[in-house]
Amino acid sequence: MEEKKVVLVTGGTRGIGKKVAERFAKEGYNLVLNYVSENTDTNALKENFKEYGNEVLILKADVSKFDECENLVKEAIAKFGKIDVLVNNAGITKDGLIAMMKEDAFDRVIDINLKGTFNMTRNVVPYMMKKRCGNIVNISSVVGVIGNAGQSNYAASKAGIIGFTKSLAKELSARNIRVNAVAPGFIDTDMTSVLTDKVKENIYAQIPLKRMGEAKEVANVVYFLSDDESSYITGQVINVDGGMVM
Repeated sequence: MEEKKVVLVTGGTRGIGKKVAERFAKEGYNLVLNYVSENTDTNALKENFKEYGNEVLILKADVSKFDECENLVKEAIAKFGKIDVLVNNAGITKDGLIAMMKEDAFDRVIDINLKGTFNMTRNVVPYMMKKRCGNIVNISSVVGVIGNAGQSNYAASKAGIIGFTKSLAKELSARNIRVNAVAPGFIDTDMTSVLTDKVKENIYAQIPLKRMGEAKEVANVVYFLSDDESSYITGQVINVDGGMVM
């Protein structure tokens, strides 16, 4: 019987991360899901994934802290012996105009979104290099491509992820490790649910497909980039944005 593959998804218990986890579960992967919120109901999450018949390891870690990422990866390896796919999805926003932005708001977004991507990748890559195979998919954003007023910290973190992705793709290709990024546009998640109808109307006016995307539509692209079907793709940024950025 073929050994199941293993995917590690940071921020994998809600929003896009959870849909990514569900997509991989449907394909028979064992899951390592990371969370940080004290309010996360890990038992309910495990129940959600029972129908797929896969093993699910749910671990708490703040991705901005290198040692917590190191422990997270060690626990995953101890449980499954390998990590085939890493999805760096964990991210936050702390929006504000630059003239009023506090230093902490800038630092925290960079620490989680960008440094967190480094922390996780740095700890997973040695295991992938030893196996001479693996896939890394980093979740960026169209805001990292075109910028957005009031989101200079978020845009900087997501643009940094794009540069990080392209550099790693060149660095790791000799070990048969592919690295790509997905840049979602406006996706219907908790982050966008707080927007007023007026704001949503303005958003739709900027999107050729005239709607927000669904988290599962992002998840499908993440899975594709991790699968052998995309074996000749590395160092790319795929926008999932309804045509907002062309």
